[in-house]
Amino acid sequence: MAASPQALGLDPAALEALFSRAEKEVEQRLLPSMQIAVARHGKIAAARTIGSVTCEGRPATPTDDTLYVIFSCTKAIVSTAAWLLIEDGSLDIDLRVADLIPEFGTNGKHVVTVEQLFTHTCGFPYAPFGARDWDDHQMRRARFGSWRLSWEPGTRFEYHPTASMWVIAELIERAAGMSFRDFIRTRIALPLGLDDLWLGLPAAEQPRLADVAHVGEPPSDDELRALGFPTAIPREVAEEALQNFNVAAVRAVGIPGGGGTTSARTLALFYQALLGTLRTADGRPLLEPTTMDMARCVRTGALCDPIFGKRANRGLGIVVAGDADRIFRGFGHGGSAAAFGHNGAGGQLAWADPDSGVSFVYLTNGCDRHPVRQARRGVALNSLAATVAQTARPIA
Repeated sequence: MAASPQALGLDPAALEALFSRAEKEVEQRLLPSMQIAVARHGKIAAARTIGSVTCEGRPATPTDDTLYVIFSCTKAIVSTAAWLLIEDGSLDIDLRVADLIPEFGTNGKHVVTVEQLFTHTCGFPYAPFGARDWDDHQMRRARFGSWRLSWEPGTRFEYHPTASMWVIAELIERAAGMSFRDFIRTRIALPLGLDDLWLGLPAAEQPRLADVAHVGEPPSDDELRALGFPTAIPREVAEEALQNFNVAAVRAVGIPGGGGTTSARTLALFYQALLGTLRTADGRPLLEPTTMDMARCVRTGALCDPIFGKRANRGLGIVVAGDADRIFRGFGHGGSAAAFGHNGAGGQLAWADPDSGVSFVYLTNGCDRHPVRQARRGVALNSLAATVAQTARPIA
């Protein structure tokens, strides 16, 4: 699934500028490794991996086949699984969650709708969910029942790192009659030929996965305040939580809000499937165009994120670039308003542009302790990738 940039209508010079910027922090030893890929028309136009990693604690030289933890980029994959069920009528986003999972409807949560789970408007952003409860279905449902609301559902937007996606995973399992991991594997990954797309990484594949490494020194609270960044990091995405992805048992779970593992090439091709240019083995699109229109429809209206005060612009489990404030949503300067995707903790970037047909993914195993440097890196890379998309030419 590869072709030359020229054959796909992409400017090699624009791609090289993007790749050179991506390599910068690795060459300066600010990050241990990076992996990048750009795709169009269902094929990889260019991909590169540089640096050094450890896999299960042993030094390794990464290649384009090395796997990375993609953290919250996972949300787009799990959401896609739900879109398939919505498309075939097995899941209705207008229903209340408690109508489908009765144990959920306690402590005022009976009003929460399925749609609100996807849009981070359901009111329990940091609901506790311990590791021992993940794969015990009875304990999972008991945990849902114990959760309490922080605010009235639908009245505000606040990012839910993992809690709401566990409820979505439960809905997928009830509608599909199998684990959410198996559903993603059998209905998305294998039909598309994306063998390295994993929710729940098997033991045999774990030696290929780059260990998560935290790098750099954090800024002071004064530095953060001066730059308009929050001084408190949400506990679910703190350093200890991310380091847990070096534990085999955690990797095997495939946490639906942030535990997917894959390569940049594979994730870029996954987004080509969402654009409709990568088909299943029998020639079918993964999703109907009307389903994608539904998924990309912005559902959060005027609701803003609590950190920067910018419109959230959330579709059904994904972020839509939208207006000039798109850099606050994880996109670049000058990009398409129609671009959509979901980035991940540690600096992972992943999106697709329906206007140009380009998809872009950047992964690293180096979680930068300096959020300002990480944010600037993301804006720079996304802006250069947007240039690649804007200069794309039609092909015969």
